[in-house]
Amino acid sequence: MSMDRRRFLQLGLLAAAYPVGCSPSGADRSANPPGGTTATEPEPTPDAGPTTKSLLVLGGTRFLGPAVVDEALAAGLEVTLFNRGKSDPKAYPELEKLIGDRDPDKGAGLSALEGRKWDAVIDTSGYFPRHVKASAELLAPNVRQYLFISSVSAYAGHDKPGSDEDSPLAQLEDPTVETMGDQFQHYGGLKVLCEQAAERAMPGRVANVRPGYIVGPRDPTDRFTYWPWRVAQGGDVVVPGSADDPIQVIDVRDLGRWLVQMAINDTRGVFNAVGPKTPTTMGAVMEACQAATGSDARLHWASLEFLEAQGEPLPFPIWAPPAGESAGFHQYSNARATEAGLSHRPLSEVVADLWTWFSAQPEERRKTPRAGLPPAVEQQLIAALTKG
Repeated sequence: MSMDRRRFLQLGLLAAAYPVGCSPSGADRSANPPGGTTATEPEPTPDAGPTTKSLLVLGGTRFLGPAVVDEALAAGLEVTLFNRGKSDPKAYPELEKLIGDRDPDKGAGLSALEGRKWDAVIDTSGYFPRHVKASAELLAPNVRQYLFISSVSAYAGHDKPGSDEDSPLAQLEDPTVETMGDQFQHYGGLKVLCEQAAERAMPGRVANVRPGYIVGPRDPTDRFTYWPWRVAQGGDVVVPGSADDPIQVIDVRDLGRWLVQMAINDTRGVFNAVGPKTPTTMGAVMEACQAATGSDARLHWASLEFLEAQGEPLPFPIWAPPAGESAGFHQYSNARATEAGLSHRPLSEVVADLWTWFSAQPEERRKTPRAGLPPAVEQQLIAALTKG
């Protein structure tokens, strides 16, 4: 029995919806053009200098945050962290840490930021427009630039290869919703409203950055990590689609480095932060996994037609069918980001470093990844693929 294709495609696309951390917004979509930026840029704040010297990171202790902080420190910036003090509170003991909440109505809220000045802020933890509005409005008089981490999930559709930053954006039926939804269906629309809230608070001084899958050391999701882990187990491995299917990922360290450089250079606008410069393939990913792990695992490629015939969505991470509604999901244009200085390390290095990090984690953490195909389901698929 063939399953509904829309339902099949949605599983993979929604899996991309929550990459880096986790209101009545009153957002007026007509205030900004489709890209989320204004047509003209006002002059920077009067005390803005030619380069960033001080940086505020909203978040900073989970996945993307540490990559930003590490790069900022390497660049000689003065870094301040603002978060709840709950995730890895012992990280970066040498840095100033301000404790509060992104929700201005909870506890001390944003009060620790009042009256303080920084050259730039990088927001790695904004998910609800009410929260982003509050932080951007509070900081607007005292920072030159606001870099907001959005997502390619902000786009209304993912069916056109080569889509750029001017593509139509997702819209929510209820712009005041403050939940992701049971299938993360609100995530993209909320990111759009967050982008617009930042831009309205600081017109012409915002960089909205839309990554796809962020991968690399410290990844808490295991979505990309599943593949080197599974290949390392050896034996028969089911891989979705074909070896030629396109894949776009960005190493968290490359993204962190670029964000810091954008802050230093005062770069503004909207950017798809996807990579590499030319999309790689699922086959190249599997080759890199085999090389990094030294595994001789046997790969069994399962075509889209075969997977659809199984009757239920299958939780293959990262991959999306290069057809129909997801034809462009791993083929976004990154020309604008590349021109703005985004660069990518080789895929082989991405996978090797990820595997080195994951292999050093405690045994309980390594035993079962947080994403991927359950072993029993994989065995059933192998049996179906090899029968006869």
